[in-house]
Amino acid sequence: MNHEKNHADRGCSSCGCSEAGDSQVISLAAQAPASNNIPLFRIPTMDCAVEEGEIRQLLDKVPGIVGLRFQLGARTLAIDAPQDVVAQALAAIRKAGFKPVPATGNDGPGGGHGGNSCSAHDHGHDHPNGHDHSHGKGLTLPEGLPRYGLALLLALGAESLAYFAPDTLLFKGLGMVLAGVAIALAGLSTYIKGMAALRRLRLNINALMTVAVTGAFLIGQWPEAAMVMALYAIAEAIEARAVDRARNAIQSLLAMAPEDAEVRQADGQWLRLPVKAVAVGSTVRIRPGERMPLDGVVTSGQSSVDQSPVTGESLPVDKAPGDEVYAGTINQASSVEIRVTAPAADSTLARIIHAVEQAQASRAPTQRFVDRFAAVYTPGVFLLALAVALLTPWAMGWGWMTALYKALVLLVIACPCALVISTPVTVVSGLAAGARRGILIKGGVHLEGARQLRAVALDKTGTLTEGRPKLVAFEVLDPNDDPAELEALARSLAARSDHPVSQAIAAKLTAATREVDGFQAMAGRGVRGRIDGHDYVLANHRWIEERGQCSAQLEAKMRVHEEAGRSVTILGNSQRVMALLAVADTIKASSVQAVAELRALGVTPVMLTGDNLATARTVAAQAGIDEVRGNLLPEDKLQAVLELKQRFGPVAMAGDGINDAPALAQSDIGFAMGAAGTHTAMEAADVVVMNDDLRRLPEMIRLSRQTHAVLWQNIALALGIKTIFLLLAIFDDASMWMAVFADMGASLLVVFNGLRLLKGSRSNG
Repeated sequence: MNHEKNHADRGCSSCGCSEAGDSQVISLAAQAPASNNIPLFRIPTMDCAVEEGEIRQLLDKVPGIVGLRFQLGARTLAIDAPQDVVAQALAAIRKAGFKPVPATGNDGPGGGHGGNSCSAHDHGHDHPNGHDHSHGKGLTLPEGLPRYGLALLLALGAESLAYFAPDTLLFKGLGMVLAGVAIALAGLSTYIKGMAALRRLRLNINALMTVAVTGAFLIGQWPEAAMVMALYAIAEAIEARAVDRARNAIQSLLAMAPEDAEVRQADGQWLRLPVKAVAVGSTVRIRPGERMPLDGVVTSGQSSVDQSPVTGESLPVDKAPGDEVYAGTINQASSVEIRVTAPAADSTLARIIHAVEQAQASRAPTQRFVDRFAAVYTPGVFLLALAVALLTPWAMGWGWMTALYKALVLLVIACPCALVISTPVTVVSGLAAGARRGILIKGGVHLEGARQLRAVALDKTGTLTEGRPKLVAFEVLDPNDDPAELEALARSLAARSDHPVSQAIAAKLTAATREVDGFQAMAGRGVRGRIDGHDYVLANHRWIEERGQCSAQLEAKMRVHEEAGRSVTILGNSQRVMALLAVADTIKASSVQAVAELRALGVTPVMLTGDNLATARTVAAQAGIDEVRGNLLPEDKLQAVLELKQRFGPVAMAGDGINDAPALAQSDIGFAMGAAGTHTAMEAADVVVMNDDLRRLPEMIRLSRQTHAVLWQNIALALGIKTIFLLLAIFDDASMWMAVFADMGASLLVVFNGLRLLKGSRSNG
């Protein structure tokens, strides 16, 4: 079967369930039910990636499926297959205890707020609407809690009858009825999934609870069986809601973008329309205090905008005509009009959410380790329980009922729920915390790996510097040349390039541009083109030397500017050089602090730039960087990164240009400076810094170290508690109550410990 290449299940996830490995969640567009006629189904009890993996494994056995596309947030699955194959797939899903139904047009990303009740194991709780009303602002009452509360009261009634009522057949029967109703109210869906799992010989939490509770009931421990199931259901519901808080920390950002926008009509009137109906190029008006409904460019008015939801910046940013704005940010000062540059589904905010969804689907190294451990732990404890039930009556002289009861207690302890849930909730919280700070991390592997970085290679323009250079000198080299003519040539070439230096030249010069034929951007060198039948170049120092046009006199002129920290560009043709253009770019104040913080973390900063060495050294000295390499082509930067990896170990690369893309891809972690970064660099990078603030690099390293510490705290807590209760169950008088409290209590403990990463996740920078 040919599903997405990376979807194959890798190892065993929580409680014996197989997770969707390193697969990437492919989000479906809101119109997916009608897209390409691929049927879309809603699976209300598909609560998490574990159950996604279980469904994937089931459908691997169904021939003829072209592809599967899951959206956990909306609990939907699109099955790309012929109609008869789709019917077989649905039958297989139903046989496993799930209930797929055709999705409505409201399902998909954002449908029902995109909420999901995802635990690291099967909950057995059906949330038919899939709504999350918490939006990450704390915990609301879980769905089904009244039903579970009633089950708990009935279980208490059964316990009371067992302790206080006369030991007669009537009261025993009444107690059994109360216990049975309590188990049905709290655990019916657990039983349905458990029986389906047992038929497939899968030891997940539902299978273990089904066996343990049924066994306890049959050996006369029916009050305890009812109490265990009720407590389990309540704890699971609370845990699911707690995990929702982490998973919806990013989804809740969608609520920040307004649902409608005030759009100018052809007759000049203003009309409020749904954002989905606003076309690219439309003019939208945003009043003070309103949020930007869509991405756009300011066309009229000036204001300050709070961009913290998107970039993590704590201070408002001034916006004037020509400046970009992002959906979800807050207009503070005065009315502005913007020209829409992207549809609602492709806004920067929507892309952030989609990227984090994909990142959540890829598992970090610690998660893979825990899953491998769980694959051994669960069947190991199950075999131990079997041995206790069958062998201890002979080996230790226990009664058969005592041995069987202890075995049932071990079954409850056997599920490594707390252990397995400890990793995904922590990683998801870390990813969410990073995104809230303007650090878009494309996977848990990068979140964990950043703590190991020993060196960071930094590009100069747009990374260490503002990336908004200004032309400060235009010098005609031959007095016989017409300055106006040379300005026109230089501006015509520069206007065709998106490099910051070229843009600075084009913005400052005022001559009219001319048609340029055969335009080429030469990476790491400059640009070339044919104007009025003649070839011209705007070249950097290196390219002029390669062309053999660098005289001693020209060298002296360039050196003056380079030693002042300016970037020099030469206008020339095939015969001679014609003009010198010097561009000055100022270093970011935040870069100096970022370099100091990197050093304090034990990370060595190194500058890699295509600019001349003299300019690079000047900027590096201002930033506090000792090691500098200049005049680098893209392949030179790539080689420099490889060399740094040999010297230091894990190396990161931070850049924003096309020149940086190979080095970004080769580094252990590539950081793209996102706000001004090219799409090429952003695609090649593993982490996108949304506000171009270099201080996000040391912040990312600190977040990585904190996440790693919490991961191992959780693993130690989960294993420690499990070990204690395993010993108590065998050698002491541990009850099923204690076992379920140990399992669920440990799960809640690691969940809330992981959620600590979300605290203070707004950037202060």
